[in-house]
Amino acid sequence: MLTYITTAFKELITNRYLTTLAVVTVVLMVGFVVYILLSVQPSELQLVTHYTAFGVTQLYRDQWFYLWSFGLFAILAAALHIALAIKLYITKGHPLALMIAWFGIGIILFAWVMSFSIINVWSPVS
Repeated sequence: MLTYITTAFKELITNRYLTTLAVVTVVLMVGFVVYILLSVQPSELQLVTHYTAFGVTQLYRDQWFYLWSFGLFAILAAALHIALAIKLYITKGHPLALMIAWFGIGIILFAWVMSFSIINVWSPVS
């Protein structure tokens, strides 16, 4: 298992473009997690977590620590997209691995925009 990981890492290093995308993904993920940790503050206010037309109340609320799950999602998405891009680079080739790496960057950026809008709605007006 360790030899497989080292060979996969060596394959990643040989491709500069894929390595750059992996580094950008990690930097975005770290920035996003830092943003979440700095902007989420403990409060007794509940925020709307999801909406459904089939429920009785239609708007369901949750506690403030629900927002930490966005940071956990970013960590998981970054790790899985980098690992999948490396695996696809080894087995299928360059173009498919680049597509997966770009999708990983897009997903983290989309999660950042969504969490920014949720935090701005949730944060008290000062």
